[in-house]
Amino acid sequence: MYAKCGRLDMAWDVFEKMEKKEVFTWNAMICGLGMHGRAEDAIELFFKMQKQKFRPNGITLLGVLSACAHSGMVDEGLRIFNSMEEVYGIEPGMEHYGCVVDLLGRAGLLGEAEEVMYSMPMEPSAAVWGALLGACRKHGDVELGERVGKILLELEPQNSGRYALLSNIYARAGRWDDVANVRKLMKERGVKTSTGISMIDFDGVVHEFKMGDGSHPQMKNIYLMLKNMIKRLKMEGFSPNTSQVLFDIEEEEKEAELQYHSEKLAIAFGLINTKPGTTIHVVKNLRMCEDCHSAFKLISQVYDREIIVRDRARYHHFKTGTCSCKDFW
Repeated sequence: MYAKCGRLDMAWDVFEKMEKKEVFTWNAMICGLGMHGRAEDAIELFFKMQKQKFRPNGITLLGVLSACAHSGMVDEGLRIFNSMEEVYGIEPGMEHYGCVVDLLGRAGLLGEAEEVMYSMPMEPSAAVWGALLGACRKHGDVELGERVGKILLELEPQNSGRYALLSNIYARAGRWDDVANVRKLMKERGVKTSTGISMIDFDGVVHEFKMGDGSHPQMKNIYLMLKNMIKRLKMEGFSPNTSQVLFDIEEEEKEAELQYHSEKLAIAFGLINTKPGTTIHVVKNLRMCEDCHSAFKLISQVYDREIIVRDRARYHHFKTGTCSCKDFW
């Protein structure tokens, strides 16, 4: 619970003070460390549990492989995966193969990731294909991304995230006609995109922000803070990453589009309402965009704040201009 709520320090404190541990106790801590970008610590704990005579199970291996995937530890991840049956007596399941595809894909080894998919003893699930599509978006492989995207749109015709990823791949390549075709297909199939929502807990009250929603009572001050925030970032040399905008519009319009992302509104609210030096915690329902990620690193430095953001997949700890994910996410 503590790890999933962003308080890894409290999770660790409970773990350390437990006199009697079970395998699932170790699993919870290993998975928590991986979720927060602490892959080296997760692996260290993985070997420590074995020294203390606890036998890892499939969930343990899944947690370690996931940690490796999110930190770019390809060699270590492959070594652990290849030893699953021989050393731990565990037959890799769909989720384990999915982690390896994710591990290789995130590192840019798309050919190797595809080979793993075709070598699997079972048909790849939509989640595994999705990991490969995400890697194509990250590394700009339009040809493979298009092929994988079409497979996914047949497997999961109502999953809006798959359309968004494929649109993103086309947009980055400047293929606006294809972006339009994806949107048209979504409309024909009645697929609705998920609205980006960011939440921040202040004095026991959860404040929710959406892009374009002006209903919050402090919105006037939030927009003013946001304007000043962007101004300060630009003075520090920050340049908005307009490749994140999936519309064929002018650069100036793209910058305005990025400026009002829900997580930026939440951060502005946090800066207004909390004391200097206070850590700001934000939770988002979707994956954080690269522009917000770059902006938050600089905000943590300029405003001397630690910012902890949980997106759909993991936690990002921004502090003094860096992120716990080391920009590998």
